[in-house]
Amino acid sequence: MSAIDTLPPLRDVIATHGLSARKSLGQNFLLDLNLTAKIARQAGDLTACDVLEIGPGPGGLTRGLLSEGARHVLCIEKDSRCLPALAEIADAYPGRLTVIEGDALEIDPLEHLTPPIRVAANLPYNVGTELLVRWLTPPDWPPFWQSLTLMFQREVAERIVAEPGSKTYGRLAILAQWRADARIVMQLPPGAFTPPPKVSSSVVHLTALPEPRFPADPAVLSRVVAAAFNQRRKMLRASLKGVAPDIEDRLIAAGIKPTDRAEQVPLEGFCALARELAAT
Repeated sequence: MSAIDTLPPLRDVIATHGLSARKSLGQNFLLDLNLTAKIARQAGDLTACDVLEIGPGPGGLTRGLLSEGARHVLCIEKDSRCLPALAEIADAYPGRLTVIEGDALEIDPLEHLTPPIRVAANLPYNVGTELLVRWLTPPDWPPFWQSLTLMFQREVAERIVAEPGSKTYGRLAILAQWRADARIVMQLPPGAFTPPPKVSSSVVHLTALPEPRFPADPAVLSRVVAAAFNQRRKMLRASLKGVAPDIEDRLIAAGIKPTDRAEQVPLEGFCALARELAAT
């Protein structure tokens, strides 16, 4: 019998420790251990990896990651109420689970992790996008992580994998697809969670590329993309006029029509424009 089978059902854990989900912490607990194990499997072979998990709550995904063979799991949990439940999991998997109480936006996890490292998390809704952007925009590339297996609101997941020309295509798609392969690997209805959120959820798997898909200076690319999509209904010659006084010439040199709008420009086009702007 595996260690996960010796632990009580998650509903019992929640009742025992009084872990009612708190909206202020963006909590929606996934209690079906078959689903959490399936999410863990989407992260790939974990037997030789350390795994970073943000917001484990009562530990459903944590149990899945450990039962699927993760070498070591580091959990960062802001809600102190969850710590006793996580301690029970740590006892069931001696030496393989470390729990840090605190805010994931303020903690550097790397001193507690040994490469290779993967990230797997049912991210709290209120910090999920910010954490993803941080992981996609480190000072150096490749990043500390090999892959990210993350649950988001479906709307956010669709923005990550969006293609040019779609309404969901924007800054998040470019940040993700410039340096990673991104795909949606699971869909979950509201009823899978306790309490059920008002929206459906999706699991996105991102695999870090050894180097960006197209050359570009990260700061220039970020500035151009932000300006373009902040006024996405405008033609680029208007939305980017604050970026360079001769923006029309730069757009043409990059192979982009000045009358195009941001959602029409593929990743390669934005990278070409960033190189053109950085050349002066």
